[in-house]
Amino acid sequence: MEHMDQEWNLWVVGGDLRQRALARLLREDGHTVHIAGLECEGLATEPLGPGLALAHCVILPLPVTRAEGILHTPLNRGPVALSDLLDRLEPGQILCGGLVSREVRAEGEKRGLRVFDYYAREECMVANAVPTAEGAVQVAMEELPFTLHSTRVLVLGFGRVGKLTAHRMRALGARVTVAASRYEDLAWAAAYNYESIRLENLSCELGGFQLIVNTIPARVLDSRRLDWVNPEAFLLDLASAPGGVDREKAEALGLRVLQAPGLPGRTAPVTAAMAIRDSVYHILWELEEGNDG
Repeated sequence: MEHMDQEWNLWVVGGDLRQRALARLLREDGHTVHIAGLECEGLATEPLGPGLALAHCVILPLPVTRAEGILHTPLNRGPVALSDLLDRLEPGQILCGGLVSREVRAEGEKRGLRVFDYYAREECMVANAVPTAEGAVQVAMEELPFTLHSTRVLVLGFGRVGKLTAHRMRALGARVTVAASRYEDLAWAAAYNYESIRLENLSCELGGFQLIVNTIPARVLDSRRLDWVNPEAFLLDLASAPGGVDREKAEALGLRVLQAPGLPGRTAPVTAAMAIRDSVYHILWELEEGNDG
């Protein structure tokens, strides 16, 4: 990769298996790496201190926070307050996080920090879609009492994750149908020779599917639509919280639902870490070249 002769002082603060792998990758690339709110073999966890002010970039989790004002630190013994971190940084420093909320961005910019969302970059989202799709196949194979071959599968949404999930399930012999709202997505589904349904018209057709995979971050499987779902079906929700399924109604109906956002962090953390690393590098290189875009 270009620019790899550069050495940066980088802090990785918080996160899951992806950030653990990221810290190792950054160190292997020759950078000075510090970790906090995270445990990683070969690196000592450090307290948040004055050393943060020397960082070329501070890399936060995906998502940055799980509760208001508290960093996402599932591999840490205790909570880490976002303000404790931000207050130790100097104006002009670079802060990169995944799924940066408006509140987090506002807190960073209020302190004069340059805040970037590595997950908002197309290259990171595409790279993450691959392990998400493969993880969806893995989960489906573990949860279903029969093979994916010949299974009637409905994929809700035909964006990055929807496309790759549909392709991989059809490659295993599943009979895949796509439901989407945008006419361009329906056109792509037709071009790939999938059966397709306009999402707004989806109702009684739901009863014909044994596996329903949702990729849309909106309540698409609401109380009304769940009444149509086959009681024996398995619902796999890949959308970020709060997900696309009315969980209370699904539970009342006895439907099997698994909400599984962040699959790359569980099924392919190294691949996901590589996507984050590359996106952070791209942000830093663009800044050096005078392009904040």
